[in-house]
Order: sequence, then C-alpha cells, then structure tokens
Amino acid sequence: MNQQVVDSDRPRQEQPQEQQGALRVLVVESEAQAADTLVQELRRYGHLARSVPTAALALQAHHSVDLVLLDLDLPDLDGLEVCRRIRAVADVPIITVTTRGAELDRVLGLQAGSDDYVVKPYGLRELLARMEAVMRRARPRRTSAPQEVITYGPLRIDARIRELLLEGRRVELTPKEFDLLHLLASRPDTTLSRRQLMSQVWDDDWSHRGRTIDTHVSSLRGKLGSSNWIVTVRGVGFRLGHP
Repeated sequence: MNQQVVDSDRPRQEQPQEQQGALRVLVVESEAQAADTLVQELRRYGHLARSVPTAALALQAHHSVDLVLLDLDLPDLDGLEVCRRIRAVADVPIITVTTRGAELDRVLGLQAGSDDYVVKPYGLRELLARMEAVMRRARPRRTSAPQEVITYGPLRIDARIRELLLEGRRVELTPKEFDLLHLLASRPDTTLSRRQLMSQVWDDDWSHRGRTIDTHVSSLRGKLGSSNWIVTVRGVGFRLGHP
C-alpha cells in the first residue's frame, strides 16, 4: 500500500486558511475514499485536516496535531495498539471511529486510551460535536508547548537556533543529542522512559532500539563534562540531573 498522506498531492490553494478554533486533525483511515471524504468535510468546517493510511505513519504524525480520529482496522497494526502507543507518550485527544460497535469493543477502546468512541456509520454533525466536547475537556489538562529557550543552572538551551551554552561557552551537539537534551530539560523533574525518548526523539523508529539512547547519553555526558548531568533511573529511563 502506498504510505503517503492522502492529501499530500493536492494544490496548496485547497488548504484552508487557519481560523480561530481550527484544529489540526489527523485522520487515521486505511480506506482512501473514506479518508478523503472525511478530510474534505473537516476542511469545509475550517479544520486543518490530513490523513494517513497506516499505524506506522500515525505514530510518526500524532506529535504535530491537536486531535486524532483513529480507525481500528489498519493494515499494519491493530488500532487499539496504536491508541495505547500514542497514549503512552502523549496526551493528544483521540476519538476512535470504527465499525466495531459491540459493548466489549467500546470498553476496550476506552481502556486503550480513547477519549471518545464513535461507531460507523455516523452523522458528521455528531462527530463535530464530539470533537468539540473532547477538546473542551482536553485543553485545560494539556501541557504547554516546550519552551524555546530553557535555562537550567549553567545551561542555556535555545531551540530557535539550536544552540547550547554551558557557562556561556557554546557546546557543539549533533541534532539528536540536542533533541534529547532539550526534551530532558523541558521536563527537568520527570523521569522519561526509553519508550518516550525513542518516540519523541527518534519518531518511534524502533530500528534504533538497543544501545542508541545509551550512546547519545554517554556522548552528552562527555560534552557537558559530568556524568551527573543525565541520571539513569534503572529499569525506567533517564532524567536531567543537578551536577
């Protein structure tokens, strides 16, 4: 199956102008005609919608949207597992949109992390109302966007120009080293699991699993001049330290 975003080859003038209240919506739907129809309807109501046909693409794209509409019947991975994986690393609202309408299916969907569950066929106005209701609940709890400039002791991390200063001295980092340090510094009192780090720094590309994180952590410690800058929490992950 061609794993391109359904609307990727549409002229740019068809993209709607962003307006107040517009949501960036990711439609995860393997059936091309259904995906295209829903994307066009959402755009007609002012939302910035796009679609992907596979679980792999959904796991890459969910970081950059406000809401996910997730079908459960995907060609590469069951939608319930996709929901679990997204929920493990992000709080983006998820509405399951599926033909599975049995009570057990609804329970499993909600337990997997869906914020709402819609059974096909459905009315567009009902879906829009459910989207609005989910976003009303979700917005107060969602975390703010990562800081562009983070000051942490003698560290100054500027995401705008991707620059790290240590006591005023520039430290050269690779792109992934910078992303890893910026993520840890944006949540300084939190231990981030290896799964979270892989998902957010390496876009959930599990071909990088193994010692990739350890290698980057070791390199960062060396460049920062102390192993205490990044603390290993055994069996869990890593957090920023206080050298």
